[in-house]
Order: sequence, then structure tokens, then C-alpha cells
Amino acid sequence: MSAEVDALTVVNQLRDLAADPLNRRAIVEDQGCLPGLILFFDHPNPQVVYSALLAVRYLAECRANREKLKSELGMMLSLQNVMQKSTSPGETKLLASEIYEILQSAGQEEAEQAEAAAASCRRKAHFFLGSNNKRAKTVVLHIDGLDDSTRRSLCEEALLKIRGVISFTFQMAVKRCVVRIRSDLKAEALGTAINSTKVMKAQQVVKTEDGGELMVPFQEDASVLVEENTDIPDYLPEDESPSQEQDKAVTRVGSVTDGLGWLSTAANFLTRSFYW
Repeated sequence: MSAEVDALTVVNQLRDLAADPLNRRAIVEDQGCLPGLILFFDHPNPQVVYSALLAVRYLAECRANREKLKSELGMMLSLQNVMQKSTSPGETKLLASEIYEILQSAGQEEAEQAEAAAASCRRKAHFFLGSNNKRAKTVVLHIDGLDDSTRRSLCEEALLKIRGVISFTFQMAVKRCVVRIRSDLKAEALGTAINSTKVMKAQQVVKTEDGGELMVPFQEDASVLVEENTDIPDYLPEDESPSQEQDKAVTRVGSVTDGLGWLSTAANFLTRSFYW
């Protein structure tokens, strides 16, 4: 197995571990994972870079992690480098910028919460913050058929093919996906991509004036042009991945024991592979 495939496998596993809120504190507290993720920001494979950024974005959803992430050696500088690098794909730059803004404001959050409690509550309702970024917006999808890890992987593949998708996270228990997209991308493109799987059907979840929720189906006969994302290569297919069984274990909801066991393996890989 090549070193690049090893790196891609490890960073994808860390991304999946970080997607589970129960694992986020342990990943940040581990002495090897954060330095390794930061080094992945400079990896020649753009998919490795994107997955590493997405893992850090998940970790930053836990407010208790943000100061630690911000103070980690090389974190902020490496994020700036990704944002400024001319070869970085547009979605990668947007994701790095969003993480940078969240961590940069980490020390001011307590004061902001006291001054604007209502705004803070709205922010907590989203998996992905940074709503002040005019270049991006958040779309919440309810996906009928999102029943297991196989369907989740199928949904991931469909979303990753869309140019303009920055990041996404799943709420498997309620069959929802929160997607961060460029402001110029129509939500219908997400519905078209997911509906094209033939085994899942997406509806958009919107807020009503009284604070409730309304599910709006996408028009089946609507002609929406979905621009495919060619900047970022596809993820390693499940049937070709050497760690297929491990992936099933760490992505299972609530799999803290399995996840932390694999976290140790990932940390050992990072220790062997990188030198400060």
C-alpha cells in the first residue's frame, strides 16, 4: 500500500471519527492527532487536505475544543497557507476560511453570548456556523431512505460530486443532513443529486415564521444543472478500502470504544509518518 493511500485512509477515518460528537474531545486531547491533521493541510493530495480540514471543522463544533485547536502549534498559520495557496480548490479555501474565522473568534464567544443570547441560540441550532460568511449558506435536508452506513456513503458520494458543496454532516437518528454550500449554488442541486441515487429522496427543511419547521419537497420535473466537482478526487471506494471493516465500526452511532481504539491506531500512524 502506498504512503499516499495510507494517508488518505487514515485522514478519512479521522474525519469519520470526528463526525461523531462523542469522539471529539478524545481526538483533541490525543497528543498525536492534531499535529498530524495540521501536517495533512500541506499534503500534495487535495483530497487528503480537504478531509483533514473537514475533520478539524467537526472538532470545532465542540465549543470546549476551540481554544485548544486555536493554540495548537501551526494550526492558524497552516489554515492561512491553505487559504492563500493558489493551487487550493475553491471549496477547500472556503472551508479553511470558515474554520479560521471560528477559531479566531473563540476567545470572544462568552462576551458575545452575554450581549446577544438570541443570536447565540440560532448559532447553536446549526452544525456548521459562520453564517456571517456571505459566500456560503447552510441547507438542511431530510432524506427518506438514509437508514444505514451504506446509504450514508452513497449520499456522501452524491454530495461530493457537486461543485460548490463545502462541507456536510449527518444526523442519522432523524435522517437529516446539514450541508454548507456556496451562496450561488441552488439547494435543488442537492436534491437532484440525492434523488438520483434512486434509493433516497430529499426534502429541504425550512424554518417558519413561528419558529417551527416545514419540509419542502424538491420538484421532480425541475431541470437543475448539477456542476460536477473535478477539483477534488473521489474518496477511496468502500469496496477497495483496506480498512473497510474498521470504517463500519467507527461510523456506527455511539461507537465510542471502537472509535477510540482506532484513534490509537491513527495516532501511531501519524507518529511513524511525520517528523517535526
